[in-house]
Amino acid sequence: MGILAALIIGAIAGWLAGKIVHGAGFGLIGNIVVGIIGALVASWVLPQLHIALATGTLGAIVDATIGAVIVLVILSLIKRV
Repeated sequence: MGILAALIIGAIAGWLAGKIVHGAGFGLIGNIVVGIIGALVASWVLPQLHIALATGTLGAIVDATIGAVIVLVILSLIKRV
């Protein structure tokens, strides 16, 4: 996957995660960063849980969104403290 595709998938995943975890969005650049970090988190967490989702671009968006939601929940818990 190219850098541009990773940025687009990260942006989509970060935006979706911001919508799922209400009030936790960080703007476009922040959402891209959260989406990319989320993709990294999901690429480690999901195989550990023996979860295999769809492949291809849609699968990458779903995986990255799941990871971004995890990252946003952790960040919102840290913000509260």
